[in-house]
Order: sequence, then structure tokens, then C-alpha cells
Amino acid sequence: MTNRCFSFAIWALTFLIFGASLHMGAAPKPFRVLLITGGCCHEYAKQKDILKQGLEERANLTVDQIHTDDTSTHPPLAILGNPDYAKGYDLVIHDECGADISGPKTVEGVLKPHRDGIPGVNLHCAMHCYRIGNPNAPVTLGTPHGYWFEYLGVQSSGHGPQEPIAISFIDKASPITKGMADWTTIKEELYNNVRVFDTAQPLARGKQVVKQRDGEKANTFVVVWANEYGPKKTRVFSTTIGHNSTTVKDPRYLDLVTRGVLWATGHLNDDGTPADGYGPQGK
Repeated sequence: MTNRCFSFAIWALTFLIFGASLHMGAAPKPFRVLLITGGCCHEYAKQKDILKQGLEERANLTVDQIHTDDTSTHPPLAILGNPDYAKGYDLVIHDECGADISGPKTVEGVLKPHRDGIPGVNLHCAMHCYRIGNPNAPVTLGTPHGYWFEYLGVQSSGHGPQEPIAISFIDKASPITKGMADWTTIKEELYNNVRVFDTAQPLARGKQVVKQRDGEKANTFVVVWANEYGPKKTRVFSTTIGHNSTTVKDPRYLDLVTRGVLWATGHLNDDGTPADGYGPQGK
């Protein structure tokens, strides 16, 4: 009887150790990302799938999509009027283009998940969405005019012609940009900076040379940055790069956006590598 009890104890201990080792070795569940696309002026039907595939190949995450084929500046995005649209998600990517969605209550509804602490990533025309008032006039903090710009960390009002942009990483110590090499895009839109807020951390500048009647002019603006938003200091990553689908599918672009996603969700090591379990295929 004693031998049987001893054997059972050994079996139970072995089972527990084996089970624990399996649990310790298992990758964490993929974190959930909500990607919002649609609106004016871009190939969102293509780009939404490029982003989904590129991100899921580079990190342990799953991307769900909310998309509309509407190409107006006031697209009927399913998130509008639903402040709980991000419930159950770990991060929201704003890649929509709706400059004429300007109702203060509507904009506050879009911002509510981020005010509540859900991180955000913003791509290209997301910087020109949800405008309340004159986007060229510097905002006053805390007013409806500044709702969206305060979340972003940078106020932008427009862009020039499509010409190549030379991207220079200016904060090489950030885990988002560590080890990344400067590069030059194909013809792209360089967004201006009306204001860079104190909460924003510029990570890269873009320089674009445009032809004018009296010669050439070089414009330089911040094109990649990180921000802390609201009382919960929600992490927000943004880049104004990404007008054309060729740029969006460029591995350098997808690597950068993936880093921003991982940083915003707290899954990026100081050396720029994914935290354990959050790299490709859960590595």
C-alpha cells in the first residue's frame, strides 16, 4: 500500500512538473488589434490587407478590420457614434481619412477608448481626420479644436506634392527606431507640422525637395513620433508616411509600424526586439 502511494505521488509530481514546463514554454495568446480604414483619397481596400498580413507576420497579434469602401471625406465608419467600439481590443490602428467628420460629440466618442487607456497607432491621413475648426490655426489645449491633435501629439493641416521623402531617424535611442537605417521613399506626401506638442517625442524627420517657379525648396517636418495622451498617459504612435500602397508594403515601413504597435502595447524590448512571446509566431 505504501509503495502504491509512493508511486502515485511520484506520478503526480511528474505530471505537475511536465504540465508546468508545457505552460511555461507556451507562447502567450496573440494580442488583439483593431484596424480602421476607409475614406477619401487612398487605396484602403488594398492597404488594409497589406497591413494585416504584414503585422501578423511580424508579431504575435491578430488584426480585425472595420472598413468602408466609401471614398468621401465623411465616410460612414462603423465606429462613429459607438464609444465602446474598441472593447476587447488591446490597440486601435487609425488609418481612416475623414477630414469632414467634425462633430465634437462624435470626435469625443472616437477618442474615448484612448482616454480610457487603450493605445493607438495612427497612419498617414489619420492625422487629417476629425477636424474641428480651422486646422491651420494653432490649437488651444483643452478645447474641441484640439481634441484630435492632442491625442496625436502633432497638429498637421496639409501636405505638398508627391515627391520622394528622405527619412532621417533623429532619436536612435528609442526602442521604436533603434538599429533602423535612414531611407528614402518613393513619391509620397510630406505632411506639415503646425505644432509639435510637449507630450510628443519626435523620432524621425522627413525632408522633401519640391520644384517651384523660382527654383527648388526643401521642406523638413517630423514624420514619425510617439506621444502620451490624457490622464492615463496612453501610448500613441504615429507616422505621416504611407500614402501609396507601394510604400505601405515596403518591409521598412511595415517594420516601423510593427515596432510602433509593440511599443504602444508594452511588448517591445529596449533593444527594439519584440518581448518574449510577441515576435513572429509567438517567438
